[in-house]
Amino acid sequence: MKKSNYAAVIILLSIFFNVQLLAAQATNPDILSYDNPSALGMDSLFIHSKVDSIMTFAIEEEAFPGAQVLVAKNNKIIFHKAYGFHTYDSVQPVGLTDIYDLASVTKIMGPLPALMKLHDEGKLDLDAPFSTLWPKWENRKDKKTLTIREVFAHQAGLVPYIIFLQEVMKKNGSVKKRFIRNAPSDRFNTRVYDNIYIKNRFKNKIYRKINRSKVSNIKKYKYSGLTFLLYPEIISRLTNTDYETYVTQNFYAPLGATTLGFNPKTKNYPNKIVPTEMDTLFRHELTKDWVHDENAALLGGVSGNAGLFATATDLAKMMQMYMNYGSYGGRRYISEATVREFTKVQYPENENRRGLIFDKPDLNNQELTLADSYPAPSASPDSFGHSGFTGTFVWADPKTQLVYIFLSNRVYPSRTHSNISKYNIRSAVQQVFYDAIVN
Repeated sequence: MKKSNYAAVIILLSIFFNVQLLAAQATNPDILSYDNPSALGMDSLFIHSKVDSIMTFAIEEEAFPGAQVLVAKNNKIIFHKAYGFHTYDSVQPVGLTDIYDLASVTKIMGPLPALMKLHDEGKLDLDAPFSTLWPKWENRKDKKTLTIREVFAHQAGLVPYIIFLQEVMKKNGSVKKRFIRNAPSDRFNTRVYDNIYIKNRFKNKIYRKINRSKVSNIKKYKYSGLTFLLYPEIISRLTNTDYETYVTQNFYAPLGATTLGFNPKTKNYPNKIVPTEMDTLFRHELTKDWVHDENAALLGGVSGNAGLFATATDLAKMMQMYMNYGSYGGRRYISEATVREFTKVQYPENENRRGLIFDKPDLNNQELTLADSYPAPSASPDSFGHSGFTGTFVWADPKTQLVYIFLSNRVYPSRTHSNISKYNIRSAVQQVFYDAIVN
């Protein structure tokens, strides 16, 4: 489908579903709406003073140039505030409708809902070999017995990451012309960035290197993003629908999450898009409007490991749907049983905190100090979410009915900026909302 036609279809779908959501909002309590913290039994003054203090400190320490925080409780958005600027030149203030590069938050916003739906439909057996989804592994001695559950829980021993950018770059820093061109053609029409196009068949090279990657004999928790590069292809095969079209039509559009999508430069959003890193290696300019993650970029910006962009409010809709165990606005998207299974710790006996693709709190998290915890110490064992390399974080806690969204571009101007983790900023802000619950 042409991009112009695709955009028109998505706009029409969004209008249709938004009308349905507005009609449902008057009678359905699980539609997100706005309220004051005090109406939900929370100390409003405490929240604003504490969050403002933490965020001011974070910006002064250059954890990020700017950020925004959104929190919902009991289906009510009780806090949504922007801080700082897009960059340290303090020209463009952060706005509440700004769009962010989600990085690894893509994992639970893109492939995950599709995979859960496929599980509901009986097309994905968690305890079957992963090769039932990716047949190339049937003949790989070290991969043929790996189960889908092991892979989804990061328990399979897969290599954490492969830097595919090395395949297209020469040692002197220039690009290999057999893979990269500055103008599109029949063989180079996959767009990576402004005036950068990758060979169409480079995707097959990515698949081959993943297929040939090593697997550890020791089965313990080891985070791996490799299979997330495969999920778009797997989802497209199982649904006979383009991956982006499938997740948009089945989740984003009906939820009214109109900014959730890939390659925002092509979507003509009125929203401002927050830049990420000053790339001195590949793109040689400030990365903006296109995905920061190089592996996702080399797949044309549409991937399972990264590539999604969104506003805070649209992320909140997805997380509220998950926290409602698969339903939102009177519509069921995923069965309750499936969401409960995917948000459950799978291998606690192996000291693996993970659910199925979802991240979970450290197993002893509530015993830890704020400095050592992940996420906030008061986050319940039932809670779940994911973080992103660019400085993003989303979390839902069914026990306290809290949805927490934190968006920043901590990789500006360089990914070496790590004060967001050094000071545990995202968890510190999250903890404020637990401490503010007074009844």
